Amino acid sequence: MEATIAPPRPALLDQVNGVLNRSPYVAARDLRIEAAEGVVRLEGAVRSFFHKQMAQELIRRVDGVERIENRLQVEW
Repeated sequence: MEATIAPPRPALLDQVNGVLNRSPYVAARDLRIEAAEGVVRLEGAVRSFFHKQMAQELIRRVDGVERIENRLQVEW
């Protein structure tokens, strides 16, 4: 019986960037994102509280995220 080796999982930061870049709600290019050991920190500015919450909810679904520090600022 042969052992099956799973392909390596992308780094957490790469996964978070991918999710945000595919989102129609969040402009990831305007954000600073740090990710290490299950903790993701978001910094930057968004246009509404909805966008701030959407960024957080999108990241919450990423495998490996244990805590989110949402420091996004809403700039009207």
